[in-house]
Amino acid sequence: MPLSLLFGNIIKSYQKLEEIMWFVFALLSAVFAALTSILAKAGIEGVNSNLATAIRTVVVVFMAWGMVFLTHAQGGITEIGKKSWVFLILSGLATGASWLCYYRALQLGDASKVVPIDKLSVVITLVLAFVFLHEGFTSKSLTGCILIGAGTLVMVL
Repeated sequence: MPLSLLFGNIIKSYQKLEEIMWFVFALLSAVFAALTSILAKAGIEGVNSNLATAIRTVVVVFMAWGMVFLTHAQGGITEIGKKSWVFLILSGLATGASWLCYYRALQLGDASKVVPIDKLSVVITLVLAFVFLHEGFTSKSLTGCILIGAGTLVMVL
C-alpha cells in the first residue's frame, strides 16, 4: 500500500472521528451532570447550600483554568471582543444563579424530583434559542419539548 494512500485513509478516519466528537462530549457531559447531582446531594447534607456552591465553584474554576493552561489557550484572552465579554459575564452570572438555586433545591428536596425539573432547561433553551438566536423550531423540536415537559411532570408528581 503506498504511503500516501495510508496517510489519506488515516486522515479520512480522523475527520470522521471529529464529526462525531460533539456527540461523545455531549454524552460525557450528561454522565458528569448525573454524577454531579448525586455527589452534590450526598455532599450537601448539613452544609449551607451557598457555601457548598462556592466550594464547587472554586473546584470548577481551578479545573477550567487548568485546561486553559494545559491546552495553551491563555493567549486567546486578549482576542476576546467586548460583545463576547458581556455575554460571557452574563452567562457566568446566570450559571451562578442556577447553581445557587440548584444546590438549595437539592438540599430541600429529593434529587429524583429536583433533577428532572432542572432539566426543563432543555425546553427553555430551545424556546430562547428560537426567540433570541433565531434558530429553527421544527415540529420535531415541539414534540421533544412536549415530551420532556410531560416526562418531567410524570417524574415529579
